[in-house]
Amino acid sequence: MLLVIVLAAALWGLGYVMGVSRPARVTSVGALFAGVLLVQFLLPEGHELREATGGSPALWLIVGGFALMALLYARLLAALRRRVGASAAGAPKKETGGSFTETELDRYARHIVLRELGGPGQKRLKSARVLVIGAGGLGAPALQYLAAAGVGTIGIIDDDVVENANLQRQVIHRDADIGMPKVFSAQAAMEAQNPNVTVRPYHRRLTEEIAAELFADYDLILDGTDNFDTRYLANRTAVALGKPLVSGALAQWEGQLSVFHPATSGPCYQCIFPEAPAAGLAPSCSEAGVIGPLPGVVGSMMAVEALKLITQAGQPLIGEMLIYDALYGESRKISLAKRADCPVCGAGTA
Repeated sequence: MLLVIVLAAALWGLGYVMGVSRPARVTSVGALFAGVLLVQFLLPEGHELREATGGSPALWLIVGGFALMALLYARLLAALRRRVGASAAGAPKKETGGSFTETELDRYARHIVLRELGGPGQKRLKSARVLVIGAGGLGAPALQYLAAAGVGTIGIIDDDVVENANLQRQVIHRDADIGMPKVFSAQAAMEAQNPNVTVRPYHRRLTEEIAAELFADYDLILDGTDNFDTRYLANRTAVALGKPLVSGALAQWEGQLSVFHPATSGPCYQCIFPEAPAAGLAPSCSEAGVIGPLPGVVGSMMAVEALKLITQAGQPLIGEMLIYDALYGESRKISLAKRADCPVCGAGTA
């Protein structure tokens, strides 16, 4: 077998020195491989030439299989590059987020081959700016998948620090991060996972004084908070600026998800929840508990809705709420109606 490898290397090297094209060198090595297979299949066992070239066709068939897979993979990458290049040439300039490196093309290949996304969709993701409120149970998986998907700029605002009790469900953080501000812990994990994205941490609480200026710098908002004051503030600000708001919530074994964007259609958050529930009627996760993987399910769904909004794929959950019951493995959707008397998006607020 060593003899064949040496011969193949010599053929390749000699062709390179003589300026032979790459396809011709591949052909010469392929001819050598075919000759070796013929020797293995045609000559009887124990023949000197057969023994000198491996002694069995099985090993060469395995080697050939791996070589074929590598060749097909290279061809696929080349096709994807051509597809992205052609898409970029025909796409509006505002949708281009700059060219992709070879590493990015390889990383996002599963997106690019999706009919609903393709090269233009991935470019929209690269040029998109998404703000996530909260780096806890819902924010953690949403942030991870937004970064992995290649969203170009991701903001995180949260004033909390990582605690031991968070680690049962907030999987973006690690044991070594206990005591660290969540926004910096999340930033480190996201940049380690995908160094091609820009992460902007804001270690502070979202307040009325900063909300409008902060939201204005982003295309859409994800609300993963666990208190109604912040949810109402996020909703008011998003509606005022015409930004879509992806909102999720959790309770023990159940999660819910919706997209609020009255600027296009459907209600806002306050249309559905006019007032915060009385104390004790909507206990927090620390009070009522929550099954660990549930935030991962709902937070990942929030990331999916964000990607759909950015790439204009499919049907976002505008005017609908998805409710997932993990205890019984059931999900259902309900329709949501806009309220004419809503103090945030109603007719009298225009």
